[in-house]
Amino acid sequence: MTGPTAGSAPVPELVTLHVWRVGRADLPRVLPRMAVGPRRLRATAGVRFAKLLGTGTGTGFGPDDVDVTRWAALTVWDSADAAAGFDGSPVGRSWARIARSTCRLDLRPVTSRGEWSGRRPFGDPTGGRVDGPVLALTRARLRTRRAVTFWRAVPPVAAALHDAPGLLARFGVGEAPLGWQGTVSVWRDPASLVGFAYRHPEHRAAIARTPTEGWYAEELFARFEVRAVVGDRTVLGWTGDHDTETVEGGRA
Repeated sequence: MTGPTAGSAPVPELVTLHVWRVGRADLPRVLPRMAVGPRRLRATAGVRFAKLLGTGTGTGFGPDDVDVTRWAALTVWDSADAAAGFDGSPVGRSWARIARSTCRLDLRPVTSRGEWSGRRPFGDPTGGRVDGPVLALTRARLRTRRAVTFWRAVPPVAAALHDAPGLLARFGVGEAPLGWQGTVSVWRDPASLVGFAYRHPEHRAAIARTPTEGWYAEELFARFEVRAVVGDRTVLGWTGDHDTETVEGGRA
């Protein structure tokens, strides 16, 4: 486990993102899982923090962007040994029964700032060298009175992200269709992510507007080293060249 610095929050050894693809006809079976699953997931042995999430295309936010065939679980673990038991847990078995395909990403926190549900789930990571793929997670709880201006600002950034060099996969995530917004994006390497985040004019403009617009009641931005991608990458909307952008044996 990565050792915390004095006065910092502990950094987890492993964070996993499980993503499932289901059929549209399975939606009646999904809804009960989303209702009771969060409590059951948090009660799983070795879980430090967990969220069950709906997903979207990542081209916008709100009900029109929701993808009812893809669902996800973001889980912070006490140890890799604890994470290995997920597939046999009640939540893991429940989703396996209806999933048509699935993918799991094993992640190491590199940087994180902000809070999620009043907590710092990824601790205070101090970075470290990353040579391969990275995953960026953004998550925010919108202020109701600022939501409209936020949604108007999203399309130019989403359009620019579509053709960003080094982007391997991207999709939206959320705890609810409105108000709790987030994105997941996977990049070939840290330089590709930084190149988009700080050099692309649309994204740079959105960053500059954030403190003045007051869009968020709570926000979190985190970056992870992708240590493994296991399963069907098409579930993630993977666009990378499978000869050069994937990792042998599922390891990053």
